[in-house]
Amino acid sequence: MINKVQNTQPSVADSPRENPINLLDFHKMFSSDTGCLQYLERMRWPNGFVCEICSEVGEPFKIKARPRVLKCRACYYETSVTAGTVMHRSKTSILVWFWAAYLISTQTPGISAMELQKKLGIARYETAFQILHKLRSAMVRPNREKIGKDWPIELDVIFMGGKTKSGIQGKTNQVPVVIAVEIRRREVRDPKTNKIIQRTLAGRVRLQKLQSKTIACLDQFAQDCIAPGAIIISDDGIEFRNLINLGYGHQPVPMRGDRAKMDSTIPMVSLVTANLKTWINGTFHGVRKKHLQAYLDEFTFRFNRRFYRPESFGSLLNLGTLNTGVAYQDLYDRLDPNTQAKT
Repeated sequence: MINKVQNTQPSVADSPRENPINLLDFHKMFSSDTGCLQYLERMRWPNGFVCEICSEVGEPFKIKARPRVLKCRACYYETSVTAGTVMHRSKTSILVWFWAAYLISTQTPGISAMELQKKLGIARYETAFQILHKLRSAMVRPNREKIGKDWPIELDVIFMGGKTKSGIQGKTNQVPVVIAVEIRRREVRDPKTNKIIQRTLAGRVRLQKLQSKTIACLDQFAQDCIAPGAIIISDDGIEFRNLINLGYGHQPVPMRGDRAKMDSTIPMVSLVTANLKTWINGTFHGVRKKHLQAYLDEFTFRFNRRFYRPESFGSLLNLGTLNTGVAYQDLYDRLDPNTQAKT
């Protein structure tokens, strides 16, 4: 029997805020699966439910026994609120998904799968691990904007994971990661002189694991992530030499591994690198090379929204409605169970 579900709490549409600003606010907005489903339905169909089969617009039937299902009043086609999202066909409570999205997007240190399992009482570690990786796979917006259109870029390649072979410089099994940081300037008032000064700060970042530290890999990254004609500051390594031929305003600076010179010439890259390594080692105690890009995407998402933490939750859920995320088989098929890390 089909019945309209009676709302047990105020609709998100009636809430004074679209996004919770703290834990208490989150609990008030999402105390049950019903509140989560209302929020997600409104996010997916902000102008009212639209049937994907007959294009009928209007309030759908809702089935008490299957709260995720929406049934068109015209053609009786059934769809799920979570269909086509990162929660697609998940048996895990949608409330658990919302908590995971809130914790990963708003907590300063992020959260590991083991910690998520403990906090939310998830029975299996693998379930918590998959939830977080599905959310990470949603953190990159399709056709996202390239950086550097209005601000100069600092660019560098670092190495993560593994060890230097035999202590010989340049011989390593570590993974090369390219970091690009927008250099923004903001006018602030100096409290001592009461004069307006310009303060430099890191803008948006882009991070990507590279196959190798070569000209071809750097060129591809630049074309994918950096706006044409952007000013790029880097060292004079051979991997950066073709940037000028691609139309970028490349400004190479010889550094020869001088840490002090690097910190003064590309200070924002040094800052992002330090934050990235501290976060990876502190929250996850290291990550697998196979999953490194997922963690780089999470760092990018969180860093670029560090001044807008309350909005990060809604932004993540919205991005999570665009695809179903990484599949279970992709996470575990090629993992060695004897060396699987708890991250």
